Amino acid sequence: MRLLRGDYAAETVYDADPVAVARRFADAGAQWIHVVDLDAARSGNAANLDAIEAICSSVSCRVQSGGGVRTPRAAAALMEVGVARVVVGTAAVERPALVSELCASYPGRVAVGLDARGRDVAVRGWLEGSGQDLVELAIGFAESGVAALVVTEIGRDGTMEGPDLGQLQVVLEAVAVPVVASGGVGVLADLVSLRKLSVEGRTLAGAIVGRAIYEERFGVEDALAAVSGDVT
Repeated sequence: MRLLRGDYAAETVYDADPVAVARRFADAGAQWIHVVDLDAARSGNAANLDAIEAICSSVSCRVQSGGGVRTPRAAAALMEVGVARVVVGTAAVERPALVSELCASYPGRVAVGLDARGRDVAVRGWLEGSGQDLVELAIGFAESGVAALVVTEIGRDGTMEGPDLGQLQVVLEAVAVPVVASGGVGVLADLVSLRKLSVEGRTLAGAIVGRAIYEERFGVEDALAAVSGDVT
């Protein structure tokens, strides 16, 4: 299921079998699969842990998962079912000390999701603005030892209108930790633009693509070719 600009009233269900979808992605060569528990992101309660476990046990690539991770117990539960990297969003913004605790307990396995409208970071399934600045938060979390920052422009998410390169550039300029782009990818040229984005030789660590693949604008193999440099 995908939302449009984070709107729960504008959801689209593309496939009722998430395990089968994950297998297709893995078989096509995906190195990471990004899974978001949208129900947990809104409520804070892990609603789809069994499905996430089934995905992890069905694919050989690494799984990154977030949504509703607001306690050490919630993070541990995801890791216990096979998630390689947990993404913390709302709780990271509201309780930064939680991120430091998780990074100490699970080095290299914790990412922070910074979902913003411009530079205003949103929380609770993107339903509320936090009033906190994207770049200031990115700097703080980089110092906490996170493995990566997943940066989403909510206004572009699900639109396939192209990523917000300006937003991503200011984060790249501010931190040295890996930055993963999310939101807006609609054509292969968008992935090429993300690949070419560079600040003093530093580039993005990856890009999350959802709707464009579900709607068959291009396939996983095409996306991998674009980010590897085989498509210009």
